[in-house]
Amino acid sequence: MGLARFLLTASMVSLCQAQSFEMKSPDGRLVFHIEGNKYRVQYGGQPLILESALGLVLDGAAPLGPFLRVGTATHTTHSSQWKPVYGERTLIPDRYEEAVVELQETIPPRRSLQLIVRAYDEGLAFRYRLPQAGAIENEATEFALPPGTLVWETHGAQARYAKVPVDDLKPNAERPLTLEYANGVFAAIAEAALSDYSSMRLSHPAKRPGVVTGLLAGGAMASETPWRVILVGQKPGDLLEHNYLLLNLCPPSRIADTSWIRPGKVLREVTLSTKGAREAVDFAVRRGLSYIEFDAGWYGLEYSDESDASRVQVDPLRLRKEPEYQGLDLPAVIAYAKSRKIGVLLYVNRRAIERQLDQILPLYEKWGVSGVKYGFVNTGSQGWTRWLYDAVAQAAAHHLMVDVHDEFRPTGMSRTWPNLLTQEGIRGNEEFPEAAHNTVMPFTRYLAGAADYTICWSTPRLKNTAAHQMALSIFYYSPFQFMYWYDRPADVDETNPALALFDHVPTVWDETRVLDGRPGESVVIARRSGQRWFVGGITNDQARTIHLPLSFLPAEARMTATVYTDGATAREVRLERRAVTAHDSLELHLASSGGFALELQ
Repeated sequence: MGLARFLLTASMVSLCQAQSFEMKSPDGRLVFHIEGNKYRVQYGGQPLILESALGLVLDGAAPLGPFLRVGTATHTTHSSQWKPVYGERTLIPDRYEEAVVELQETIPPRRSLQLIVRAYDEGLAFRYRLPQAGAIENEATEFALPPGTLVWETHGAQARYAKVPVDDLKPNAERPLTLEYANGVFAAIAEAALSDYSSMRLSHPAKRPGVVTGLLAGGAMASETPWRVILVGQKPGDLLEHNYLLLNLCPPSRIADTSWIRPGKVLREVTLSTKGAREAVDFAVRRGLSYIEFDAGWYGLEYSDESDASRVQVDPLRLRKEPEYQGLDLPAVIAYAKSRKIGVLLYVNRRAIERQLDQILPLYEKWGVSGVKYGFVNTGSQGWTRWLYDAVAQAAAHHLMVDVHDEFRPTGMSRTWPNLLTQEGIRGNEEFPEAAHNTVMPFTRYLAGAADYTICWSTPRLKNTAAHQMALSIFYYSPFQFMYWYDRPADVDETNPALALFDHVPTVWDETRVLDGRPGESVVIARRSGQRWFVGGITNDQARTIHLPLSFLPAEARMTATVYTDGATAREVRLERRAVTAHDSLELHLASSGGFALELQ
């Protein structure tokens, strides 16, 4: 994870007379300007953020913002790149102009506040810093948007999305909040490096046309806030290609030896039995999966405050009727799985985690468990945010990987704690969303990072085609990728040649390119692993034809394309193979709620 390139320069800029400061991104397209407690941002010569307020609302004191004056700024230039433990790309650029801007009150008691600003080619980020820790009740941060801007709002980490005018934005929208500008530019308001602070939500204040405000989920005692981020791009796909900006804003890995962190595909074991678990392990071996996971119920009723996650006691409500699928010898299952090079993950509800964390993590390490899924964790407040990241850090101390489920959404901290492989915080296959919803996700939720969507195959409850699901396994990024979510091994017709795509698709990548798409309509994403390329594309409920140039391939490469497209029915997949080069183009016909997948090697 060493730096391949590094440049750092600094200078002190005196602003005592001008009382304003301006800074540009490395390519000059993004311009940040501050005067008093107001800032504005331009992108490509056009307004991105109109004049907007900055400041903090302090507990028991006057707001720190209305009477601020710009003092001096320390300006720094940074250029480097770094290699993540795993991710959507092998190398991540980290180039920015940074300023630490001193803001001073012009009236007694003449308090001070620092604004740390970074201008990247990919977007802008800023955070507040107080001279010492104080009780922050809220923030006064505004994002005033140009007329005609639309936003993609959702009001729960697992809720539906809607595209609305800014002035129709309902209170407490989730972040990232994706913005569509009238001039065709796309942006997203996000949060990065949230680890010991209350999470931010976004609202539209009454009688303030075009304004979005950042509001905290609760008060916080802190001297520094997380980063407030504005991702920007000429087209919607630029936002996903540049989502590493949130990682750049987080501290480097605090795990010295990461060799035990192994991304992979996961099968949920639903029978909670020794026999079912052995069948799941054998299926995982045959189908190229890396883990099985025991979900809720293996240690009793997960919703009970008396549940004990230190011993195996299957929830009676989840016992199978078949006698052969009763009884769970977990040590024997773990030993059998290990003999076949398959890891075991265990789900634990927050009720047990909160009481037993110090006990169960070293115990699971002793058992030989590979990772833990934390369920129904509390989110929002500073206390619960701190608790969760401490729980991830404790898991790392015991060589346990983590998947956090339910309402938690990431803010880039998997860079700091790479044992946090994935999290839910998404309306995934447990809710069986419509195809249009799935086209929105790459441009909204996945800007924040990995999401555990739970890919399905055999269940008849799916509202989209089998080829659509195959495409999701390519472009819905999750280092722990749960496959066959509602399926038992016996449900899967393993003679189906289309399953080869699920067998071969990786969960982490060397390169990612968004080739086409708009939220709510369609999306096409290409990802590379080594010399192999995988491409996935989906449409909404409208059938469409995708013309796909293969110009992203190496110029001289001659490759074999395995093409998976919609069949005559929703559950059928057409499969063909053809020789291709970078000069070729494919014409792909997608059914209503359909999709396609390519493997090129």
